[in-house]
Amino acid sequence: MSNAKDEIILRGLKANNLKNIDLNIKKEQITVFTGISGSGKSSVVFDTLATESRRQMTMNYPMYVRYQMPRYERPEADLLKHLSPVVVIEQRPVSGNSRSTVGTYMDVDPLIRLLFSRIGDPPIETATDFSSQSSFGQCPSCNGFGEIVAPDVNKLVDEDKSLREYAVQFKPLSPSGWQGRWMITGGLFNPDIPIKDFSEEDYQLFIYGPPEGERVFAPFHTKHGPQPHEWDGLLPRFTRLYINRDVSKLAQTTLDDVLAMTTRTSCPTCQGSGLNPQVLESKINGFNIADYDALELTDLLVELEKINDPIGHAIALQTIPSVKQLVDLGLGYLSLSRKMESLSGGEAQRVKIARHLGSSLNNMTFIFDEPTAGLHPEEVDLLIQMLKRIKEEHNTVIVIEHNLSVIKVADEIIEMGPSAGVHGGEVIFQGSKEGLEESGAATTLQKTLEINSKPRRFQETFTIKHASMNNLRNLTVDIPKNVFVSVCGVSGSGKSSLMLEAFPEKYPDAIMVSQAPIGISSRSTLATYMGIMDDIRAIFARETGEPAGLFSFNSLGACPVCDGKGITKPDVAFADPVSVTCEACGGTRYSDEALSHTYKGKNIVDILQLTIEEAKDFFDRPKINHLVNTLREVGLEYLTLGQTTSSLSGGEVQRLKLASHLKKEGQIYILDEPSLGLHAQDNDKLFAVFQQLVERGNSVIVIEHNVDFIAASDWVIELGPGGGKHGGEIIFEGNPEQMTTADTVTAKWLRD
Repeated sequence: MSNAKDEIILRGLKANNLKNIDLNIKKEQITVFTGISGSGKSSVVFDTLATESRRQMTMNYPMYVRYQMPRYERPEADLLKHLSPVVVIEQRPVSGNSRSTVGTYMDVDPLIRLLFSRIGDPPIETATDFSSQSSFGQCPSCNGFGEIVAPDVNKLVDEDKSLREYAVQFKPLSPSGWQGRWMITGGLFNPDIPIKDFSEEDYQLFIYGPPEGERVFAPFHTKHGPQPHEWDGLLPRFTRLYINRDVSKLAQTTLDDVLAMTTRTSCPTCQGSGLNPQVLESKINGFNIADYDALELTDLLVELEKINDPIGHAIALQTIPSVKQLVDLGLGYLSLSRKMESLSGGEAQRVKIARHLGSSLNNMTFIFDEPTAGLHPEEVDLLIQMLKRIKEEHNTVIVIEHNLSVIKVADEIIEMGPSAGVHGGEVIFQGSKEGLEESGAATTLQKTLEINSKPRRFQETFTIKHASMNNLRNLTVDIPKNVFVSVCGVSGSGKSSLMLEAFPEKYPDAIMVSQAPIGISSRSTLATYMGIMDDIRAIFARETGEPAGLFSFNSLGACPVCDGKGITKPDVAFADPVSVTCEACGGTRYSDEALSHTYKGKNIVDILQLTIEEAKDFFDRPKINHLVNTLREVGLEYLTLGQTTSSLSGGEVQRLKLASHLKKEGQIYILDEPSLGLHAQDNDKLFAVFQQLVERGNSVIVIEHNVDFIAASDWVIELGPGGGKHGGEIIFEGNPEQMTTADTVTAKWLRD
């Protein structure tokens, strides 16, 4: 074991599907883990290496501090040595509420507020006063939201219906709630005629309330008899109860429910900044804090570098690295005020990476989970240069990746496999890229691109006219029907705005498969997610005469000791947490009573242990067989019915989500980067599914950066030429062969 101190030593790894493997990972180099989805990459890198490093780091803190920190369970391994502190950049979507912006996410906003509080003119004393969430700093007209939210009568009321027919569209004010019942029984309005047939006087009273200075009462019937209750008008009532109130405290109503009934316009008092006009008067070199927030990051850098005041200069020096990191990653066109929820997948991925790269510490281990996710090939080179810079600072870089450009720059490649799930969990190859080609591993660096030379012809199109949301520039486009279409372009070019906003607005029946997480938990299984479990429980109930709930570990059938969890977590006070397989049920989650009943010789646990491949021959129910077949079509035949969704890899989750949508009968499928998290072999399976859908007369439209998908398309639409305000235009429409001669960013990579 020469130079062992320069290597991370891992012995006897057994997490998830790992088969007692041993690994040495050299430090201060780029190591790429690859292999098909579900082969065990994340089990090595995240569930073992990263978890143990974090666990050991927390051991350096005093006990009372440790108690407040996340607590990590010791991974399943025999030996883990020479670990470094880890920085983990995962593929999870960027979380944040509707107020979360690039500035808040990058922690730049507090420094900008501090800068203005110290050198802004005229001065405002404290940094918090420059926040739209402070009592002084927030705009008095919009309470800091930057928007005026007002009820929209056209969304609230269907005038073709009567009150009894649920003319009021907002549930708490409809007949399902007491207020709606009061409108029907109070005697002020005829509940059985359409709202449009109300007299002008009744309509005004119903919508806007009585004239100013007047009050109107109607009896509300209670168990104590009728009680007089004041009617103030539908719009004033909605505003008072649901807009001018913290709806998070209400049990039956969410903010999304309320906003669905409103229109939002930019606040004229603060011009959308959410700030008090007094705050906006304080300026640095002619710019107020709202101007700073709205500047493109490249322009913001220029302004920060101009500051000469000694205190201001010191604060600016702390701000510049974070802003520069974003600019270096090709995001100079963004602003600090850009909402995180409005970013494309590729933009969000790079913002997340930038957040973790401001440190000058070295001898660290940086772990990246598919950092190319959502990136155009043109942007991958920026990422590669960044990975190299991190390595040059004497850090160790570990990357889980399928992208060949990243694999080619690795100092060492580790391929997991040979297959997925129970058929994976072994090290198939470890070495240089030269050795990989001779190893017979699933990953090959010599993949040739096949351009579709016989694209399908089309007769009809979907037409989008004058789309202007986000950065789209009054865009009109015809998208072919009943063929396979790829929509491409650099991050932020307008692909999502066109296909995930403008398209479903015009064609609401489209089946949308987005990048949103599926909501995984340790109690959610493949069978429950796909809707198969209800049918399996119904079969057992019919066969045995027992209630269906007996065959659910979330209900009557749960093991009484572990409550259906399959494990127990004994209280070990301040020691590392420990999970122990439940002795009563042996980890099956079910009670003895539930396990005593069988169908075709198998109890409920035996059935949940069937693989998807085995399940196709076991059941004779058309609905179950159809759902099982959709899982086979997307290449998940090796998973079991009872596998928890929380244990799936990113690529498996992506395909499970697709399978759940394939069970629907639809005509239009729109998929947002379906190749995310998938190995080239998995992509081939996925593409076969798309071809079958098109052959059955469906339209399949994918938002994609993967050149394999673009080359195999029948039609390609590219947006650009850049991102943000530099995008939003159609720069190419045609088939892949025509694209090879076009002068666009994607065409260049198609030719290469």
